[in-house]
Amino acid sequence: MIETIHNEKEENKLSRDDVMYGIKMAIPICIGYIPLGIASGILSQKAGLSPIEIGLLSLCVFAGSGQFITSSMLIAQSSMFSIIFTTFIVNLRHILMSSTLSQYFSKCNKKFLLFFSHEITDETFAINLMKFKEGIWNPHRALILNVVSHSTWILSNILGGVTGSIFNFNDTIINFVLTSMFICLLCLQLKRGIYILCAVISGFTAINLSLIMDNNLYVIISTLLSATLCYFIEKFIKLRKGVEYGN
Repeated sequence: MIETIHNEKEENKLSRDDVMYGIKMAIPICIGYIPLGIASGILSQKAGLSPIEIGLLSLCVFAGSGQFITSSMLIAQSSMFSIIFTTFIVNLRHILMSSTLSQYFSKCNKKFLLFFSHEITDETFAINLMKFKEGIWNPHRALILNVVSHSTWILSNILGGVTGSIFNFNDTIINFVLTSMFICLLCLQLKRGIYILCAVISGFTAINLSLIMDNNLYVIISTLLSATLCYFIEKFIKLRKGVEYGN
């Protein structure tokens, strides 16, 4: 009994290895966040926000798309309700991401979950899920990765806000940074044929739905459709193999 309690305490303790490994895994995300964050900071500065306000916005809204939308709508003098509602719709996919990761945080308290859930982005979700599936990850490492990524995002936004009024940047290439990062993260997941099929179906569905839908709900719809379809395909394949082996 004593040994069990001791082992549980050891598992809940943040170690130096957790910190270093979490930082190491966050490096690719940080490299992508720096130019993207600077671009976001420049846009926020053009919207009339000060470096301090940009830092606070980045702290409270850790979502690249959400922050770009906020700055763009501020420039367009949109209402606060419109900004909040649009950001909410765009980031509905976070429900899917957080529910997927929840299975790995069953032993964590609510304070930990509250802080961790605030730090979830598309990039941190992809890395955390991949590492959890590999069996070499834990909540502490996941949190360190999130915090380091978030800190980089905040500092990059502040840097963009400070330098935005001094230098004239050609931000055309910045538009492709987020897309290229998503492609790299996707490639890390394509380890099985069913994952490749799921990616193809999801991409095909999303592209076609985007042509007929004015909002970003097509992202959630295509994700749910492709995941559900591939789940039943994989289940059918396993069932068929079981029947063949049985014969």
